[in-house]
Amino acid sequence: MTDQDKKGFVPGLLKGMGTTARAMTKHAHTQEYPDVSPRLPPRSRGVIALEESNCTSCMLCARECPDWCIYIDSHKETVPPTTEGGRERKENVLDRFAIDFSLCMYCGICIEVCPFDALFWSPEFEYAETDIRDLLHEKDRLGQWMATVPAPPALDQGAPTSPQPSHVGGSTEPPETEQPAP
Repeated sequence: MTDQDKKGFVPGLLKGMGTTARAMTKHAHTQEYPDVSPRLPPRSRGVIALEESNCTSCMLCARECPDWCIYIDSHKETVPPTTEGGRERKENVLDRFAIDFSLCMYCGICIEVCPFDALFWSPEFEYAETDIRDLLHEKDRLGQWMATVPAPPALDQGAPTSPQPSHVGGSTEPPETEQPAP
């Protein structure tokens, strides 16, 4: 060791010991999971939940999924007319809706593109399995996650509760224009 190395060794050692002493006196921020459940942020992404009654089998979520982990099967049924003299309608009936969470990357694109609010984020994250084949969740299991979906956040104070017309005043009629004075 040279004299220059000896001069840098002792201050470096003392600095390291000081860092160690400071760390030993501070309280650790360790979470005691699984004994204590963690407090999750409000918009945590856990598992995707399905509101089956809202799903129209439009297949947008499956088409937009970058991992192709959503599987949908449906068939069409004839629905009788709702009014007398009306005509019969065809309606999609959801047979199978499954998400393979072993492939899912939790990007949320499926939730964003769903025009009928059938998919939601649930904060539940404890669904680990010992067999990877059990990570394929069918519609009944996805529906069970709906009980854990948090309510939407409250509106800001003073925010309108229903969509307002684009012009000021709140009436549904177009605003009157002033006539120039003759």
